[in-house]
Amino acid sequence: MSRTRRVAVTSPQTRLARSRRQARGRWRMPRLQVADAERAAVLYRAQRRRGIPALVAMFVLVLGLPVVFAAAPGLDNVRLWGIPLSWLMIALLPYPVMVALARWQLRRAEDAERPEDEQ
Repeated sequence: MSRTRRVAVTSPQTRLARSRRQARGRWRMPRLQVADAERAAVLYRAQRRRGIPALVAMFVLVLGLPVVFAAAPGLDNVRLWGIPLSWLMIALLPYPVMVALARWQLRRAEDAERPEDEQ
């Protein structure tokens, strides 16, 4: 009984990806000029500071709904189209509010990035 030789079969895309990875060498983080690095750090701090209210509002929304349901258990008895109001609040309320929060935060982040002379 003779043994057959095993052969590894790979797609052309896999071979191409492996050859690119080996040819490049190590990737290095690009260095910014000093002025650009300082502006990036200031921008990072400003955007982080401006993001805190949106993050807090999102947590209040997500963690506040169970508190509302515990404080007002009668919401289970109120029905709209045959569905308890509490279920509708869980299924429908968070998403438009999160979209509004995201748009608000994006506008605030873009304002922080805009140069001082344009503001």
